[in-house]
Amino acid sequence: QLQKVVSGGGSVQAGGSLRLSCEVSIYVPNRYCLGWFRQVAGKEREAVAFATWAGSVDHYADSVKGRFTLSQGEEALYLQMNSLKVEDTAMYYCAADIGVESYCYRKWTNSAFIYWGQGTQVNVSS
Repeated sequence: QLQKVVSGGGSVQAGGSLRLSCEVSIYVPNRYCLGWFRQVAGKEREAVAFATWAGSVDHYADSVKGRFTLSQGEEALYLQMNSLKVEDTAMYYCAADIGVESYCYRKWTNSAFIYWGQGTQVNVSS
C-alpha cells in the first residue's frame, strides 16, 4: 500500500520555477517506481517523468527534458521545474507502481500507474 501527499503547485510567470513534492509512505519493501503526470482539462493525461526507487534510472518526456529534474529524498520524490512555459500549465499528479524498470516504463508511457495521489495545480502565465 502506498500513501502519497503532493504539494508545491502554484502560479508563476513563464521562465520561472516551481518545485513539486510527493511524500510517499511506503508499505511495500522494494521494486517500486514513482512518477509525475499532468493533465489539462479535456485532454489526455501526459506522462512527465518517473524514477525507480533505487534511484538509478530517470525518464522524462521530451517536452520537459532539460527543464525538469527529478530528485529523491527519504520517502519523497521531487520535481524541480525550471524555465516553465505556458504549455506546462496543468494539474500535476504523483503516482506509483510496483515492479522493475521495464514494467514501470511501459506503465508510465501509458499513464497507467496503479496508485495515484491528489493533484496539484500549476499555472504558468505569459
